[in-house]
Amino acid sequence: MIHVHHLEKSRSHRVLWLLEVLELDYEIHVYKRDPKTQLAPDALKNIHPLGKSPVITDGELVIAESGAIIDYLIQRYGNGHLQPSADNTLDWVDYRYWLHYAEGSLMPLLVMQLVFKKMPKQSPWFIKPVVKGIGDKAVQRFLNPQIKRHLSVIEAHLAKKGNFAGEWPSGADIQMSFPLQAISGTQAVTAYPAIAEFVQRIDADPAWQRVVERAGPLSMPGG
Repeated sequence: MIHVHHLEKSRSHRVLWLLEVLELDYEIHVYKRDPKTQLAPDALKNIHPLGKSPVITDGELVIAESGAIIDYLIQRYGNGHLQPSADNTLDWVDYRYWLHYAEGSLMPLLVMQLVFKKMPKQSPWFIKPVVKGIGDKAVQRFLNPQIKRHLSVIEAHLAKKGNFAGEWPSGADIQMSFPLQAISGTQAVTAYPAIAEFVQRIDADPAWQRVVERAGPLSMPGG
């Protein structure tokens, strides 16, 4: 039995999606965020020393990091599915790229955006205007242009390919699901129809619908 240590408002929904696609038995252990800090509870440190989610246990194995979890589950239980063969060089390279790109390039920008949004709320009242001003400038001058550039690259790829690599849904599609769902929930994606269609495809996927029935709808930190 695979155990998923699932933090509310976190990236572990996509791990549940993969488990449903693979039709594997699993058990969910739900952890609540601190209502004030929105941080994970200390109980998660009993599973992994960093106290982050997602984390899975499979027998004696403890595996953290979304990409590592997805890679492990597909390699061990995928029976050759959900990732392109190395014989198909272009799809195989695309798969590896997007699997690592999600957390290595895109998510840091989205996390910074969230941090700048929350900073004024957590600052003393007398410096809130200063903190908000600095944050707004950082978002407008650096983050927004960077995010738009990334979205344009993603949009071009999806408009051409339909998904990220191989047959739907590949591990890369599952890994990319969280940042694109996060963007679609907080920003207008009318300028990116292929991204919007990708997110709608997730919502319509029967395996994803089973996740929502079992773990509830995806929600974002601070949302």
